[in-house]
Order: sequence, then C-alpha cells, then structure tokens
Amino acid sequence: MAAIHAARPKMIRTMQLGDVDLGNLRITVGGHVRPLDDLTSRAVLDWLDHRRSRWPNTANPHLLITQKTAVDLGPAGKPWTTRATRNLTAALERLRVDRQLEEALTHSADPLHLALVFGIDEKTAIRYAVAVLARPRSWPTPGDWDGAVSFGPRSWVAFTSHTGGIEVYDVGWAG
Repeated sequence: MAAIHAARPKMIRTMQLGDVDLGNLRITVGGHVRPLDDLTSRAVLDWLDHRRSRWPNTANPHLLITQKTAVDLGPAGKPWTTRATRNLTAALERLRVDRQLEEALTHSADPLHLALVFGIDEKTAIRYAVAVLARPRSWPTPGDWDGAVSFGPRSWVAFTSHTGGIEVYDVGWAG
C-alpha cells in the first residue's frame, strides 16, 4: 500500500474490509477512492485467504488484523507494523515518499495531479514538484537564467538558476 498507493502506515493499519472493492477494482486509501492495480489486488486476495483461514470467526472490520486484534474490533497497532517491516531495506514512510516522487517525475511534476492522485494538500504537492524540478541532472547548462514551470492555469513554480543550484522565488497555487 505504501509503495503503490503512497499510503501512510496509519492509513494502512486502519483500512477496513469495506475499503477494498474487488468487484469494481477500487480501493479507498485515506478517504480517496483509487483504481485497484493487479499487484495490490493479488496481495489483498492472498491476505484475505490467510485471514479467513487463520481467523475464520473474527468480526473485526479492519483489513489487517493480528492475533490480538482478531478478537476485538480495533486496528493492528503501530508496533505490529514496525515489527512486520523491521528487516526491509526501506521503511513504509520511505516507500510512500518515493512513490509520490516517482509520480511527480512521470507526470511533469504537476502538483494538481499529485494532489488529486494522493489526496495531499497543495503545499505538499508543490513541495514534491519543487523537489523534482530541483534535481541537478535535469538542469540545462549552468549559468544565470530564470525559469518558470506552469502546471496549467492554476499552479506554477518560478526560479533562478545558478551554477550551484536553483533558487525558487515564487510558488503559486490558485485553487
């Protein structure tokens, strides 16, 4: 969920069974309905099979449950998520951030697109757009020049280039 849908760890822990609509291939993450991709669909189906066989009589409405939460109605706790991902090379939060940056890279750093896809606020979306624009390997030949990137009629980033980097001097979101 973090790597594909950029879900925060708490969002993952608190997802409920009703947030997954396998019939219509939709998933609700953080209150935002998104298409359900093949990878997530297969992972959810495998988990649901495991969940059904391990805790066949649980009434817990949460998608992810543990031995402890299977007998009540609460979500899996933060320690469970931490233990489950302890030996991974990237933590869930890092996977989430990488996913949002990857989306920004493949969609021209459009903050409006990022806000719609991930349900993030405009300041966060603009931060991701600026981070993508500030990648040194994407700059033209160094020198003093001004640039502006518009993401449609309602958002933009304006900057000045220097040999050592760029200076953002205006960021706008008219929404």
